[in-house]
This record gives sequence, C-alpha cells and structure tokens, in this order.
Amino acid sequence: MRSWLLLGLVALLFAGPAVVLLGYAVGPGWRYPDLIPDVLDSRSLAFIWSQRLLLGGLLLASAGYSLATAGLCFLLCLAPAALLARQQFRGKALVEGLLLAPALAPAMTFSMGAQTLFIHAGLDDSTAGVVLILTTFSYPYMLRALVAGYETMGTNYGLCAAILGAGPLQRFIRVELPLLLPAAAAGGTVVFLVAFSEYFLVLLIGGGVTPSYTAHLFPYLASSDRSLAAALTLLFLVVPLGMMGLVELVAVRGCRRKGLW
Repeated sequence: MRSWLLLGLVALLFAGPAVVLLGYAVGPGWRYPDLIPDVLDSRSLAFIWSQRLLLGGLLLASAGYSLATAGLCFLLCLAPAALLARQQFRGKALVEGLLLAPALAPAMTFSMGAQTLFIHAGLDDSTAGVVLILTTFSYPYMLRALVAGYETMGTNYGLCAAILGAGPLQRFIRVELPLLLPAAAAGGTVVFLVAFSEYFLVLLIGGGVTPSYTAHLFPYLASSDRSLAAALTLLFLVVPLGMMGLVELVAVRGCRRKGLW
C-alpha cells in the first residue's frame, strides 16, 4: 500500500508540470491564482496542425540523430565495458574516470573545447558532427549501463560456450548479446533522451544546418506567447514517450518472455 502511495505521489509530481503546460496551451490568459483558465482557446492547436509537416519533419530529424547516437554509443562502449567489468589492472580507476569525464566536466567547458576540436577536424556544421558530439557527451551513460550488464552476466556463460566450441563472434552474438539486451535497452533509452533533448550542443556543432526540434522550439520558449510555447513543448513529449513505450513493448517484454529479466 505504501509503495502504491509513494508511486502515486511521484507520478503526481512528474505529471504536474505537464498539466500546467496543458492549461497554458488551451488557456492563453491563464494566470495565478485561477485554478483553471477562464477562457479556452484552440489557437495553439490550430497552429500545430497548420505546421504539422514542418514539426513532424523536425521531430523525425531529432529522433534520427538521437537513434544514431544511441547506436554508436552502444558499439563504442562494448569493448571498454567488457574490459572494465572483467579485468583488474593498474590505473583502472583513472581510465574509468577519463571515460566518464564528459558527464563530470561542466557542460559549457566541455562544449567549447569540443567545438574547437570539431572545427579543426572539419566536422562542424554537419549531422555527422552532431552525432559524434552527442555520442561523446552521452558515452558515460551507456558505458555505466553496459559495465553493469557485463558484471551481472559474469564470465561463466562465455566460458561454457567456448568449451562447447563457439568462437569469439559466435559467443558474442548468441550468448553475450541477448544477455546484454536489458542493460543496452536501459543505457540506450537514457542516451536517446539526452540526445533528443539536447539543444546547445546540436546548435553549436550543427550550426543550424542539422534540423532539430529543440532549436525550433527555443525561440518560442523565449517569447511571451506561453500558449504556443506550451503546446510545442507538449508535442516534444510525444517522441520520448513513444520511445519508452516501444522499449517496453519490444525489448522489456521480449526479454521477460526469454527469462532474461
């Protein structure tokens, strides 16, 4: 009973801002201390419908580079995560600290230093540069998830497969990868959400060339038109919530059917 009560309080805490945004979206003149808007207006909804092609394209573009970031993070984290989880060596803490540095350093400092490197490498103002900078910035989240996955898996499964004659690639694809799916799904979800909601890095490295929903949304947030800003912000929630639902339906239920979770 206490768990359900606590869960309800947490849900109420997180749902509260969305309810306020919905109030602003349909009630442009809503002011404190009114509990509900005096006048309802569908202007913001009509605006979103009139801009549906543009907004849909921007959401797809943001989802596209966010998925690419999650996939690249997964590939780049596999070997380091296996090493950190299974091997003990001198300087391990230092190596792990360096790999986690993008999440530990101040975002502004990291961003300005990364921009200089990307300009010299010719990766600025490009979608590839956006994916690479988001991968660097999100790398620690996937790394920690995969390290936990490798630690939970242990080495016995791979050892048994090797004794039965499986090669390294076969062991990874048929033994380790299915067992890593829960950790990969958890890390990939976090990386996707970080990349999808990132504004500053996308604008800094993308230079306005890479279409992004956050770059389109920011001027509305800075304006005095709360109704449009609230409606566009609520639309921003559609992709992450859809992504979470897709992970729940495909990855989580699939793993549970196979007894992995």
